[in-house]
Amino acid sequence: MRIVIANQKGGVGKTTTAVNLSAALALMGDRVLLVDADSQANASIGVGLVNRTPNLYHALIGLADVREAIYPTEVKGMDCLPSSPDLIGVDAELKGMGGWEYRLRDLLRGLDYDWVIIDTPPSLGTLTILSLTAADRVIIPVQAEYYALEGLGQLLETLKYVINLLNPRLELMGVLVAMYDKRVRLAREVYEELRRYFGDKLFRSVIPRNVKLAEAPSFGKPGVVYDPSSRGAIAYMELAKEIKYAKVKSAR
Repeated sequence: MRIVIANQKGGVGKTTTAVNLSAALALMGDRVLLVDADSQANASIGVGLVNRTPNLYHALIGLADVREAIYPTEVKGMDCLPSSPDLIGVDAELKGMGGWEYRLRDLLRGLDYDWVIIDTPPSLGTLTILSLTAADRVIIPVQAEYYALEGLGQLLETLKYVINLLNPRLELMGVLVAMYDKRVRLAREVYEELRRYFGDKLFRSVIPRNVKLAEAPSFGKPGVVYDPSSRGAIAYMELAKEIKYAKVKSAR
């Protein structure tokens, strides 16, 4: 299954979720590919892959076979297709290709993984469209704060556009509350509002605001590896179980 982590709002935990969900699923014994589709390359940095060539950019524009651009991480069973600042210019280069919207989907076709997790930039531009077109499911991370629903309407409209015109199999897997602080009354109130709005599309797992998760990227490690006993790591392991169980249940 291919899952894209998307929200055009920055600072909501997209990359942290992509990296730690990938690692958590791998720790549970699955084969996982993390795809870094953000030119900031934070997901790549978060698994210790810096300035690797070839990378996603080279695969997208046809300068390298996608398998040459995939690298192992220190987590057994978890590989990464890393990013590069060169992805900033991929928009102009891809738009000249026929069927450019399907370029990432076609690259990922035939790769042998149980899960492909795609991190996206904080925008609804070319890289996000490529990622949504390549995916089966979408996870939307949000913070439990006053502006949590800001921009979600635009994102949901983009999902409808992609489903109707490019990728009819795409579905919303769920909304994930991240960087949550239950001590803050506003956070609790916003969480309840999200639960009323999204119902069973709101994940039961909630990711707390956690120092260890924030520290981990500076060591090039997912938080679930850097400090497995931290509250953040435990929460991501619970999320991985929730997602894996949902997949098994839907396959019956």
